Amino acid sequence: MHTFAHTTPLNKRFRNPWFISASLVAVMVGLPIIAVFYLAFFPEENIWPHLASTVLPGYISSTLILMFGVGTLSLFMGVGAAWLVTMCKFPGRKILEWALLLPFAVPAYVIAYVYTDLLEYAGLVQGWLRALFGWSSSKDYWFPEIRSMGGAITMMALVLYPYVYLMTRAAFLEQSMSLFSASRNLGHSPLQSFLRISIPVARPAIAVGLSLVLMETLNDFGTVDFFAVRTLTAGLYDTWLNMGNIGGAAQIASLMLIFVVTLIYMERFSRRKQKQFESKNQGHALEQFQLTGLRAGAALLFCALPVVAGFLIPVTVLSYYAYHYFEVSWTSNFLNHAFNSFTLSVIASITTIALGIMLAYSKRLNSTGITQLLVRFSGLGYAMPGAVLAVGIIVPFAAFDNAVDDMFRQHFGISTGLLLSGTTFAIIFAYTVRFLAVSAGSIESSLAKVTPSMDMASRSLGHNNLSTLFRVHLPVIRGGILTAALVVFVDCMKELPATLILRPFNFETLATHVYQYASDELLEQSALAALIIVLVGIVPVIFLSKSISSTRTYNKKT
Repeated sequence: MHTFAHTTPLNKRFRNPWFISASLVAVMVGLPIIAVFYLAFFPEENIWPHLASTVLPGYISSTLILMFGVGTLSLFMGVGAAWLVTMCKFPGRKILEWALLLPFAVPAYVIAYVYTDLLEYAGLVQGWLRALFGWSSSKDYWFPEIRSMGGAITMMALVLYPYVYLMTRAAFLEQSMSLFSASRNLGHSPLQSFLRISIPVARPAIAVGLSLVLMETLNDFGTVDFFAVRTLTAGLYDTWLNMGNIGGAAQIASLMLIFVVTLIYMERFSRRKQKQFESKNQGHALEQFQLTGLRAGAALLFCALPVVAGFLIPVTVLSYYAYHYFEVSWTSNFLNHAFNSFTLSVIASITTIALGIMLAYSKRLNSTGITQLLVRFSGLGYAMPGAVLAVGIIVPFAAFDNAVDDMFRQHFGISTGLLLSGTTFAIIFAYTVRFLAVSAGSIESSLAKVTPSMDMASRSLGHNNLSTLFRVHLPVIRGGILTAALVVFVDCMKELPATLILRPFNFETLATHVYQYASDELLEQSALAALIIVLVGIVPVIFLSKSISSTRTYNKKT
């Protein structure tokens, strides 16, 4: 894209409202990070030596094992499925290329509750096996324990592999067919071409997808708590809520932030020397490899299993329970929980879209290094686990509430109570900081497609930057804005860790409602809420599927 921005003097830059706005957003995102590290280094009661000598090594090892297992399984399913539906032709491919994204709509904690209900000793599967073979107790047979590290890895990989699939499939669609033609002319089989051509060229996209999987794994609380896997996130909750030591929780949170920074660095380091250039024949149709017989069946099975296990089975079970327990679930409390979820998600979506537009437009108008740095820093919230973000928000908010309350007590003799902490404002603030990168990235990508000549034409007609934004850019990029709003809305509906910590007393959302009931072995009563979360999540999946499928055509001869 041709740039039309120019470098402004330093004194003018600090008077530029767009630069000031980007700076304020960066400060908003940086506040939780600063608060976490400050409290970690200056706790009221330093229990770090106790944590380091007792539970911390176990938290770290469990977290690393979980991340390695989920990452490996997600890579296997995501990369393999992406290549099969992109480069091969077999029965059911056209359905599977969008269906493989459906598990993206299912939160990890929901699928964990469903499969525990199915696979535990008193569940449907083991009960059927005992009846079929005449077994009387668990001593008569062996069955894998669902509530285990292996179970957590499997459950999370089933709903997180779409990150890898989405990024990898988009990369495969952009690859040049001349590379494959050259590989085939040299006598390489389709599998050899996949290993020697497709994987190395798509490695940057695969690294991005894998980093998102690992960060979501680190963020998860519902699954690891239900399966009793003692990760850093579970340790943070235990230290704060059970031990009552927020300083120790901040120290664990700071360690989690170090994990996140390391992941981001490794992802960028892995592709530092790789450069991607647009292929001259990218517009050419893809020629797919025709699979027949056992190979076609194996490809169909490989791609269908994640869809069946990650989406169809959970949705079927939830639908069954939601139907049979509808009268029990459909109560005034449930309606209040649904209203809370939708309200918070809508407000957070509007807020993140407004701030995302401001950031993306600031970057468009000021292509200087400092502006680029501010915009990039503002996207760090997405990399912060929800539990870490909650710690970083509650500390400064509580300090502000206490300061205001003390001042009003001294001067007016009244108590102001909780103004920020323990209110819905804290939840919306957390959602905004965490998902701002989603909206800003989508809007920035849409803005990049708007030619600078439109800006110049608008200015020649006497419109300033703000008028140009509303009259020219927003109507053009409304599709990107809608997509960003939908994705943020769904992410907010599913968010559990930050909501559990920051919610006001007796305030529930659909996510916390599902967590509370399922934790008490009452999945049936929470199935309706879980099903609504899943169904809402399907909407952005459809948009994502259409967007990546429209980037390349296929050769009709195959």
